[in-house]
Amino acid sequence: MPKLASKFLAVLAATAVVAAPPANADDIKVLSAGAYRQVLEAMTPDFEKRTGHKLAVDRGTVGQLMKRVEDGEAFDLVVVTPAGIEKLIAGGHVAPGTLKPLARVGIGVMVKEGAAKPDVSTVEAFKKTLLAAKSVAYNDPKSGASSGIYTAQLLDKLGISDQIKPKAKLKQGGLVAELVISSEAEIGVQQISEIIPVKGVAFAGPLPKEIQNYTTYAAGIGAKAKNAGAARALLDALSGPGAAAELKAKGMEPPG
Repeated sequence: MPKLASKFLAVLAATAVVAAPPANADDIKVLSAGAYRQVLEAMTPDFEKRTGHKLAVDRGTVGQLMKRVEDGEAFDLVVVTPAGIEKLIAGGHVAPGTLKPLARVGIGVMVKEGAAKPDVSTVEAFKKTLLAAKSVAYNDPKSGASSGIYTAQLLDKLGISDQIKPKAKLKQGGLVAELVISSEAEIGVQQISEIIPVKGVAFAGPLPKEIQNYTTYAAGIGAKAKNAGAARALLDALSGPGAAAELKAKGMEPPG
């Protein structure tokens, strides 16, 4: 190849590299509470196909995500509780006027797939089931998990905390189902959206209505979001009518 042509191609290649947009220019960084992530992941393929934007999703407990954001972690969209979003707005981390409720979910009980499902239909039956179990798993309240905080409070309220603590298997955020699947725990207690979609566990039922607790999840756009427009498009999709079927499939419901 002549030297002149060779030099021309080299310059052209260098120019193309400089002119090419960054590979992640359209990425939307989402920080999501674990209970909502199943819905988010189910809606991701259609959203990416329709918009061309790519989602980079990271999960954590509400407490963990709040700390990460308050410590300065960059993000485009965050999904925690409405109170959490309001606190982040007040702290200048989430853009005012972007809070949008997405879903709510109750707490349920799980066992390993194939095991006999215990009776949790009444408060008394639920108590007996927990007391009879060899081990009970739930999220460590110290991890900031909403279900773990409520479960610990509920055990105290029911007067069985002292009996359950010695056989409790605490999960530091994430899926309690993992402890049930591995047989480290006989029974697990967590939000229903982190039970129904998980292979390897069976849903025994929700907590009785007298002691049920619902957590509402909401989203907000980062005050310093790199892709605020794309984050808004995602927020509209997650709060739109198309989300209803996915909420139901994952054990959640509209926020009301």
